[in-house]
Amino acid sequence: MKTPQVVVVMGVAGTGKTTVGSLLAARLGVPYAEGDDFHPPANIAKMSAGTPLTDEDRWPWLDALGDWARRRAGLGGVVSCSALKRSYRDRLRAAAPGVVFVHLTGDRALIEDRMSHRQGHFMPTALLDSQFAALQPLQADEAGVAVDVSGSPEEITERAVHALEALPAP
Repeated sequence: MKTPQVVVVMGVAGTGKTTVGSLLAARLGVPYAEGDDFHPPANIAKMSAGTPLTDEDRWPWLDALGDWARRRAGLGGVVSCSALKRSYRDRLRAAAPGVVFVHLTGDRALIEDRMSHRQGHFMPTALLDSQFAALQPLQADEAGVAVDVSGSPEEITERAVHALEALPAP
């Protein structure tokens, strides 16, 4: 990437958005924002109880993320956000038109295994099926790249950096 952009690291729960996002931000020399920190307490409570969020639950969260991304325009930044549906990404782009997405992708069994080993996270593995059901992968007209999550976080980050560098200039 030639100019600082705001990168949204997206994907279903357990793909490593937080880990890869923070490593990617460090590699790019820009701030990192944890998308989960933008959720209102009611959303955290619902997910902790194993209840999937509705679109209505997500709109204020996406608006807060979009506001952060808009304020980082021209300065760069990395934020994690599931951004599972095209409508969610459209909402982020409406707030911050220059955002680019890194979609972390992987085999369901690998992701479920990783989720089952992480500690201190509110998202139960029971919601993984609903995440995959809601997922609408990046489309050809969306600025972004898909990056496989096999391998170490450092390897995934390296693939993300190279994929971003290969994108055409905005």
